[in-house]
Amino acid sequence: MAPCLEATPEVTLDVDATEITAEKQEAQWTYHQVQGYMPLVGYVDGVYVGHEFREGNESPGAGILAFAQSCEAALPAGKGIYFRSDSAAYQAEVINYYTQAGRSFSTTADLDVAGKREIGNLPETAWQPYRTSEGLTTDREIAETVHSMNGTERAFRLIVLRWPNPQPNLFEADWYGYHAVAANREEAASAVIWKHNGRGHSENWHKELKSGVGMEQMPCGQFAANAMYFAIGVLAYNLAQLLKRQVLPAAYRTATIATLRWKLYRLAGKLVRHARGWMLQIKADLEKWSLLQSARVCCATLRT
Repeated sequence: MAPCLEATPEVTLDVDATEITAEKQEAQWTYHQVQGYMPLVGYVDGVYVGHEFREGNESPGAGILAFAQSCEAALPAGKGIYFRSDSAAYQAEVINYYTQAGRSFSTTADLDVAGKREIGNLPETAWQPYRTSEGLTTDREIAETVHSMNGTERAFRLIVLRWPNPQPNLFEADWYGYHAVAANREEAASAVIWKHNGRGHSENWHKELKSGVGMEQMPCGQFAANAMYFAIGVLAYNLAQLLKRQVLPAAYRTATIATLRWKLYRLAGKLVRHARGWMLQIKADLEKWSLLQSARVCCATLRT
């Protein structure tokens, strides 16, 4: 099913893994020390454009570039791609691919030895107060430098936030906590952080899939059967998004699937045979009847 995307010159592709706890005999242990599965999913504006059901012990970073490329294949041609992810995508091959023309990226950076060295070399004058996108002051400071990794073809921006460490280690002099983002975006450093933080919406989309469509639990102990069940859940989720965005009134755009079930799906009705035809009889007030009628007309328009 083609995703219902906004008409913008750039598409933001969010790739993230989500953990599904499953106490099944064949389920593998995740890095959170629970049995389950670790599907890798790709979103664009809350719509699934790709998914890969995985064992719980499979690293989210394994094959992440190939997965992102498969997600891109489902997107409209002629648009720029902005790739966002957590540190699972902090890999040379990912960075090389998304430094090509028409693509950009931001990923959470690992604070490895090389990264910490770059941060340590930043002069104090490089640190500036960090404000939120609404202009609110915070206890954080922001600075940036240029960084590279073994295997990267070009250097990239390393944008760093720091804040006072409430429990510093006196032996290592870590007076600050740090969060770093690798990117090749052209906006100001703070704007890149604001954009990158937008990937936090993925958690809400994960939650909607799990609680709204029932993907928080898998039905059986067989991996292949659970993978098929998850794929059906993704399809149901995307159909709900299509319904909200292109069929129902604008007021339903932000409605959860649970709200749709309560206000729309949970409606008593029966099929009756009348005059050599079938008729659907429902018990609904005039407002809900009008809503269903407009949705029916809209669905017919989409079909044509």
